[in-house]
Amino acid sequence: MAVLVTGGAGFIGSHTCVELLNAGFEVVVVDNLYNASEESLKRVQEITGKSLKFYQTDILDREGLQKVFDAEDIEAVIHFAGYKAVGESVEKPLEYYYNNVTGTLILTDVMRKNGCKSIVFSSSATVYGDPAFVPITEECPVGGVTNPYGRTKFMIEEILKDYYVADHDWNIILLRYFNPIGAHESGRIGEDPKGIPNNLMPYVSQVAIGKLKSLGVFGDDYDTPDGTGVRDYIHVVDLATGHVKALEKIREMKENGADEVKIYNLGTGHGVSVLELVHAFEKVLGRPLPYEIKPRRAGDIATCYADPSKAKRELHWEATRNIDDMCRDSWNWQSKNPEGYDRD
Repeated sequence: MAVLVTGGAGFIGSHTCVELLNAGFEVVVVDNLYNASEESLKRVQEITGKSLKFYQTDILDREGLQKVFDAEDIEAVIHFAGYKAVGESVEKPLEYYYNNVTGTLILTDVMRKNGCKSIVFSSSATVYGDPAFVPITEECPVGGVTNPYGRTKFMIEEILKDYYVADHDWNIILLRYFNPIGAHESGRIGEDPKGIPNNLMPYVSQVAIGKLKSLGVFGDDYDTPDGTGVRDYIHVVDLATGHVKALEKIREMKENGADEVKIYNLGTGHGVSVLELVHAFEKVLGRPLPYEIKPRRAGDIATCYADPSKAKRELHWEATRNIDDMCRDSWNWQSKNPEGYDRD
C-alpha cells in the first residue's frame, strides 16, 4: 500500500517524502512541476537511500490521475498541490480558485471512484483570517479570510467536511500550518521558488547570497513589540514529521471508524517578528542584512501564532527546532545551492 503525495516535488512535499520514506511508507508523487523541480525528488531518494515513484501529472487532469490509481495501490493521499502566494492570489483570483478548488474536487472524485477515502489536507493558518485570539487554537473562528489563497484553503476544508457528513467512510485530517521555513540539514533539499520569492525566508536567503539587493519589511507600525508582523515560524522538517503522525492517525481512524474530521494546528506556539528573524539570520551569517521598511501589504495581519497542544496530545507530535536552527538550515541550503535546483 502506498501514500500518494500531490505536490510532492515542492518545498513541504519533498521534505515530507523524506520523512515518509524514512518511516517505511511507500511513496508515489504526483506533481506538474509548475513551481517545483524533479531534481528535488532525485535528492529525496539520495538522502533516504530509498526509491519513490513519480508521475508528472496535474491534479486538474482527471485521466492522468486515474492512470496513477490504475498503476498503484493507494492507501491514502497527502494533498499539497496548489498555488500558494498570497499577493499573487489577490491579482489572479480566478486562477487560484480554479487550480486549488477545482483541482481538489477532481482529485477527491478520482479517489472516491477508486475506493480511497483517506486524505491529509495541507491547510493553513490563513483560514483564521485576523484571528479572534492568540495563541490560536483549533476552536478559533475561521472564514474571515483576508485573501483568495486563504479562501481556497477555507473552501476546501468546508468541502472535505461535507464529504464526511455525507459519507462516514471518509477519513480526513486538516493540518493548518503556520509559517514553514528552514531546510533539510543535509543542505540537499530546500525551498526553491521560481522568480522573485513571495515568502520571507527565501527572500532573506537570496539577499544573503547576493541575488537580491535588499529585503523589504512590509510595515513597522503593527501593534507588536517592534512594529513588524509576528508569525509562528516552523521548521519544515518538524512540519514534515507532523504528516507522518497524521498518516498514523488516519490508520487508527480507519481501524476504529472516524468519528469526525480531525483538525490540527502545526506550529511551535511561539511568535517571532520579521526583524527578530532577520537578526537571527544575521547571527548565522556573521554580517548585517540590508533591509528597508515598506508600506504594509494588503491582506497581512499583525500577529499570528499557534496553540499546538492538540497536535501534541492527539498526534504525539511537537516542533523540536527553534528559529536559530531554521536560519542555519536555510542558509546551509541556500549557500550550497545558490541557483536552487538549477545547478548541482
